[in-house]
Amino acid sequence: MMVLSGCGPAAQEPTADASDEPAADAASDGAVTLGDGTTLRVGMEAAYAPYNWQVSEESEYTIPIENVSGAFADGYDVQVAKMIAEGLGMEAVAVKLDFAGLIDALNNGQIDIVCAGMSVDPERAQSADFSDSYIDDDIVMITTKDSAYAGATTFADLAGASVLGQAATMYDTVIDQIPDVNHMTPAETVPLVVQGLTNGTCDIITYSMLSVPKLLETYPDFVELEMTDKFEGSVMPDNAAIAKGQDAALEKINEIIAGIPEDERQQMWNDCMDRQPA
Repeated sequence: MMVLSGCGPAAQEPTADASDEPAADAASDGAVTLGDGTTLRVGMEAAYAPYNWQVSEESEYTIPIENVSGAFADGYDVQVAKMIAEGLGMEAVAVKLDFAGLIDALNNGQIDIVCAGMSVDPERAQSADFSDSYIDDDIVMITTKDSAYAGATTFADLAGASVLGQAATMYDTVIDQIPDVNHMTPAETVPLVVQGLTNGTCDIITYSMLSVPKLLETYPDFVELEMTDKFEGSVMPDNAAIAKGQDAALEKINEIIAGIPEDERQQMWNDCMDRQPA
């Protein structure tokens, strides 16, 4: 489910007066800020629903996309970015960039923070500081209620099953951890994965744990397998990233994230699943 695009112009360098005054004010009143202290430039691709996507109409859920005229960003990352900006006393705007270029944009000053469905890993952690996760996803398996595998609890119980995941993602590669199954040629998109189960071309699909409630609501004949065996290395945290050397800001961001209750995080996710483009 992870794919990624787009790149905008670098932000203009502020003048000495413009940069000195907010910094001085912040230092004098003890406030923690990022960038110019007023506008929080949030890097994302705005093309990775339900984490982030682009829309043409403003709403209570959106923020403007600074480098795309007349466009706005919505999604789970956007809702969290708005909370972070509010906690810092700033206004959030999105900067639409290619996913692969987000860390570089952070370090060259084009953006102030990354909120883009990005998970911290050792390589990324060398180039940026990452917040605590603001939502963790994992990979689960779905079958139909009348399937011979509906009662499976271990990988061994799945022997002989045809299992389908999404191409070029962990949803496909984790299937190799299940012995003695038919690892099917992956589908290109999530809807095609789901279609494989509805039309009977596979027995089981891999799927986003966070998205299961909406899937089962839409497809009442589906059921999640209650597995005691778990995939290794499949947890996918969603972390914000900032340039290194801003420890006070990172501490404040983590404080803001910690203040979001778990049930509110799940509800925001469900709402984004409802709003995301088809």
